[in-house]
Amino acid sequence: MKTDRILVTGGTGYIGSHTVVELQQAGYNVVIIDNLSNSNRDVLDGIERITGIRPDFIEADCTDMNALSDLFNQYPDISGIINFAASKAVGESIEKPILYYRNNLNTLMNLLDLMPQHGVKGIVFSSSCTVYGEPDENPVTEAAPIKVATSPYGNTKQICEEIIHDVVRSGAPIKSVILRYFNPVGAHPSAEIGELPNGVPQNLIPYLTQTAIGIRKELSVFGDDYDTPDGSCIRDFINVVDLAKAHVIAVERMLQDKCIENVETFNLGTGIGLSVKELIAAFERATSVKVPHKIVGRRAGDIEKVWANPQYANDVLGWKATASIDDTMRSAWAWQCKLRERGIM
Repeated sequence: MKTDRILVTGGTGYIGSHTVVELQQAGYNVVIIDNLSNSNRDVLDGIERITGIRPDFIEADCTDMNALSDLFNQYPDISGIINFAASKAVGESIEKPILYYRNNLNTLMNLLDLMPQHGVKGIVFSSSCTVYGEPDENPVTEAAPIKVATSPYGNTKQICEEIIHDVVRSGAPIKSVILRYFNPVGAHPSAEIGELPNGVPQNLIPYLTQTAIGIRKELSVFGDDYDTPDGSCIRDFINVVDLAKAHVIAVERMLQDKCIENVETFNLGTGIGLSVKELIAAFERATSVKVPHKIVGRRAGDIEKVWANPQYANDVLGWKATASIDDTMRSAWAWQCKLRERGIM
């Protein structure tokens, strides 16, 4: 049984909650801090139903330095952090850039400031393939150039990565593993936790499943005139449980001093590019449920096509995405149906 305690910021959110499950099942003690701005306290019940353990939970904002200091004083045994506390919608970031810069940058800086004071060994940072912008070639390796961001959201990820490098270069006694996600989708196979944003979903799959079940009238496909086989954008859709497992491996790597460098960066994806139209077709094939959808104009900030070369993560991190897109779509639908059963959605 591991005795290490991991702080998961944004741990009641979509990826955070799935990662808490994997951490607990790997034997870690977990404390979550979340301001519930885009999640719900009921997620704790789902985590407990899956693992039999209710994680400790602090409702607070990571931009609040006093609240964070209090948390570290309350839990002096925190040895690692996984940081999910960030605003994450590309479109919203274009409309509300200050909110994104304030939330995403201050959260990370506060954590990095406090880590050495409290003996925290390392931080896993939730980054994004948006740092590559419109890549020169696909699939994308970690050596691909960082492009000018097409949205404030993407820019915050770039800046946060730079901050981590600068802090570690300054001599701070910490390590970091930066995980650049491609497009997380799906839900836990138990259907006890999944993606449930507050309000109208900004992400594709919850909007798709809410459309399929009749909550939304139809799904908008943003553009069918891109330079892709069917005209819609291409992405690398990765199962959220596969993604969560990578964080557990990254934490173990830091705590066991296996990092080759003090800051390591890995792409997390399947290596397969699927268009938005292909994803809708995969959902319909896997669930036998039709998704009403229409083609609308392009959306500001969207990249035409991007998918990962995950070889470095496969070889060095020892991680690989294994879930099929059909199983992933079935898990997303099972979660939506469970929400309907409970009278939530």
